[in-house]
Amino acid sequence: MKRSSFPWFWIALAAILLLIPGPATRLLLDVVGGLTLLFLLLPLVAAGVGYLGWQVIRRQLRTCPACGTTSFGSELCPACGTFLGQGSQNSARSGEVQPLDASQVTINVESVDVEACIDDDTCSSS
Repeated sequence: MKRSSFPWFWIALAAILLLIPGPATRLLLDVVGGLTLLFLLLPLVAAGVGYLGWQVIRRQLRTCPACGTTSFGSELCPACGTFLGQGSQNSARSGEVQPLDASQVTINVESVDVEACIDDDTCSSS
């Protein structure tokens, strides 16, 4: 099979355009530079748009205080039906888990002798 010299024609044409100054050379360099910038900056622009989109979506997500299910923009939990509103609306609804004030809560901790539990096997986790 005979090889075509077709690519050599385009290579020679590009070399002539680059070596001979003129508007065609300037146009070719501008197009090549623009395509290079497009391919280099397109992933960065796409990443920025994706990040901003994720931030907008994340603001719409709500986590249920009763069961922990995450839902998108609804006022009631789809799993347990708890009201997911903010502020005083939570206290107006009955049958909900109310947030606790950390300064008013006491946590009882029982100490267990770990070595005695290992030896006796009588420790319970209740």
